[in-house]
Amino acid sequence: MKRLTDFICALLLLLFFSPLMLLIGLVIKLTGGGPIFFIQIRPGLNGEPFCLYKFRTMANKRDEQGSLLADEDRLTRFGLLLRQFSLDELPQLWNVLKGELSLVGPRPLLMEYLPLYTKEQAQRHLVRPGVTGWAQINGRNAISWEEKFKLDVWYVQNQSFLLDIKILMLTLKKVIQSEGVSQPGNVTVETFKGSKSTLKEGHG
Repeated sequence: MKRLTDFICALLLLLFFSPLMLLIGLVIKLTGGGPIFFIQIRPGLNGEPFCLYKFRTMANKRDEQGSLLADEDRLTRFGLLLRQFSLDELPQLWNVLKGELSLVGPRPLLMEYLPLYTKEQAQRHLVRPGVTGWAQINGRNAISWEEKFKLDVWYVQNQSFLLDIKILMLTLKKVIQSEGVSQPGNVTVETFKGSKSTLKEGHG
């Protein structure tokens, strides 16, 4: 039921937003050159890797040694606008259509985080990751990693159709208000380096 709902909704949303997505792609190409999409391998259901699609919001600026500059130095003005209203996430509707993402679920993070999770935190991979989720409407990037993972696990243990509808409605409100886009002091989000419990066990 959820997969069928995801497929139909993603298809309708892609059709509805296609003019806007074409416009965004054109602006990215004209203002920054380079690729329109940011593509990265992320863990999906049961930790299986897949290619996540987003609109590119950062330039590939490098220092004299050839290393990428800090995020705040590479984030473009148009990229900041896209992030503020979560428009950079629109290409993920294609991931939903392919069955790699759900509309609602724990956000897919980085592959290198997998060995850093506690057993409880790893439960977030027992369901398909989502474009939005319970953690996104309860603080998003403004809360700590520990709080975010607790919210993710709570969703896994309490998921339902009505809860998904509630999350989607509240996500729309959060996007309009552009709340919790970044952590305080960061243009994006601080890197996860392991929970206290995993560090004590020697997994950090």
